[in-house]
Amino acid sequence: MAVTYQTPAPEGGSFPFAGYDLAHRHQRGRASGRIVNPAKPHWFADPMLLADTLIERLDRRIVLALPLGLGKANHLANALYARAAADPSLSLTILTALTLEAPIARSELARRLLEPMAERFYAHYPPLAYATALRQGTLPDNIRVQEFFLAPGRWLNHPQAQQSYQCANYTQVLELLIDQGVNLIGQLVAPPPDPQGERVSLSCNPDLSVDLLQARAAGRIDFLAVAQVNHALPYMGGEAACPLTNFDYLLEDPALEFPLFGLPQRPVSLQDHAIGLQVARLIKDGGTLQIGIGSIGDAICHALILRHTDNPAFVQLLQGLAIDPQGPLCWHRPLHQGLYGLSEMLVEGFLTLIEQGVLKREVDGVLLHAGFFLGSPRFYRTLNEWPARQRHKIAMMPISFVNQLYPDSSAKRNARSDARFVNSAMLATLLGAVVSDGLADGQVVSGVGGQYNFAAMAQELPGARSIITLPATRTRHGRRQSNICWNYPHTTLPRHLRDLLVTEYGVADLRGQCDAEVIARVLAITDSEFQPALLAQAQAAGKIARDYPIPSAQRNNTPQRLQAALGDARRQGLLPPFPLGSDYSAAEERLVPALHHLGEQAGSLLAMARLLWRGQQRHGPDAEQSACLARMGLSQPRGWRERLYRRLLLAVLE
Repeated sequence: MAVTYQTPAPEGGSFPFAGYDLAHRHQRGRASGRIVNPAKPHWFADPMLLADTLIERLDRRIVLALPLGLGKANHLANALYARAAADPSLSLTILTALTLEAPIARSELARRLLEPMAERFYAHYPPLAYATALRQGTLPDNIRVQEFFLAPGRWLNHPQAQQSYQCANYTQVLELLIDQGVNLIGQLVAPPPDPQGERVSLSCNPDLSVDLLQARAAGRIDFLAVAQVNHALPYMGGEAACPLTNFDYLLEDPALEFPLFGLPQRPVSLQDHAIGLQVARLIKDGGTLQIGIGSIGDAICHALILRHTDNPAFVQLLQGLAIDPQGPLCWHRPLHQGLYGLSEMLVEGFLTLIEQGVLKREVDGVLLHAGFFLGSPRFYRTLNEWPARQRHKIAMMPISFVNQLYPDSSAKRNARSDARFVNSAMLATLLGAVVSDGLADGQVVSGVGGQYNFAAMAQELPGARSIITLPATRTRHGRRQSNICWNYPHTTLPRHLRDLLVTEYGVADLRGQCDAEVIARVLAITDSEFQPALLAQAQAAGKIARDYPIPSAQRNNTPQRLQAALGDARRQGLLPPFPLGSDYSAAEERLVPALHHLGEQAGSLLAMARLLWRGQQRHGPDAEQSACLARMGLSQPRGWRERLYRRLLLAVLE
């Protein structure tokens, strides 16, 4: 049954947030959910009472859309889940993406590291009941959960989550939601800075909500809209700022406030820094920049800051990587005109780029247009502490604006000059296809998101390039494996969209090249341990000449060469593990990369034996290592198991 509902026209007066006697308001409305002002949303303090009202209005069939990532109205979702789980006659479908969950420690050392961090990152974030049930395999038959982007790697080998995954480009999701008959949306919002203000902010998630609300206004879809107020959310401008009257119900109570889910910063490896330096020299001054989340994105931001603020050091690092600053595809000078940011995700590094004067080219009065954000506690603090005038240099926009050229393509084309769309991959083939979201057996690691949109846009914009980054190798169970392969059964970006491919060993310009040349260029940035076998596969397939030799200058792509080129800069602090800062203690900043390295060796008896031997040979920990041991509760090990943990930890800390 479709719901027909029109938001009342605005009348005089204002809806009180912090400026009203909140306790009195709660006392008046807690039991009844009464209307505070007939021209404003119905206010509720009790999510269960609100859930009952919605169930009645929606005829006991709810198709709930929750924003990707941070912007979910958790208490509303949990209340609806509780009612549906208790009553099989109710139908509840949840359409969303990137459900946030606290990480699970998979080893004793990981538990010792993670548990004390929980308070800083997610201890008081209310878990989503549907995710807990889905993970435990207890989701009732009358409740369905479908996601178009999964938390990376978190839902592998979970049949129900894998089977209900919806594969879609980010720009397709709006129509998907309309086609599925969404009749309710639940969004976390930031209250207006002025207590008498009438515009709330969608803050972290205007990405799809703005277009959904516009589709409702145009009569394309009917639904009810619920806003859950959270004062921890930064008030963001752009199209994220919208009238309170867009919402039919408001859920607000001090008991429902919670800190934002924090993503711990990932350490930036030497491999990541090399990729960051390679990408930074591909960025043209006065151009447009999009980057994704993760350690490589942090490395790119750090390299751009070095290029702008310490140009001699940047050029010296390029030369150490055998890059000719005067060569092709190399822009190495400081960014005097500055960059304009256009990014699906507002990542933490963009704030540093603004603060350091790298992002300073304005479009429509702003430095950056972005679709959503999710980050660390430090990231949220920075946004909240920035003066409103500075924060409003970031305009949060729908994905329909950010991820595609149409409509208004002429204005967008002019603004997106010399664009560089930088995204990461898991694997790439010798023929230039890219694998970013799934595995050979169909298991979904994450999702397509906007990667395809940006790769396609780069082909349409004059001077634009799509840059795909990936480390040349990964280590699993103590063994190095190549991230470049001959072929792979799954593809995220087909090879007809091949453009710039970047590893720590260089840049392969693949646009407009024939297959044989593409293979030769990809081999040139492949780890040398794997070059001969890959070349043989290409030759056996008849895709490159039988007598093709990999040039000698490209046969020294090794971790040892990388260490020789950048190791001193790493030791001197020029390429630190956390270049943009962190929420960790000094001991944790050493422990996080050390335990990551230990995880790469886990599963190999030989690798673990070598680490134990190395840890046993140490005469004693230094002061920093002693602090790390104390943080992990291993200063005075008790029993043989803790003595083994201590040895392993000392080995990887070294």
